[in-house]
Amino acid sequence: MCRHDPPCPPAHAPDRDAAAVTARGDAQGWALLCNGIVRFDDTGELLPDGRIVAPHRATPEAVAA
Repeated sequence: MCRHDPPCPPAHAPDRDAAAVTARGDAQGWALLCNGIVRFDDTGELLPDGRIVAPHRATPEAVAA
């Protein structure tokens, strides 16, 4: 799927969010990554196999701790 050199990390890799953005819907709050992931502004993700990754943005309380 990825034609970048070096290739973007695959959808199952820990650094999958580092993949290049190929399309975006700024008004709707999403971006399609090169590895097939749809990333949402709240940091949630929809993986290519249909699995959902819950938002994982750090809360102010977690940052202060």
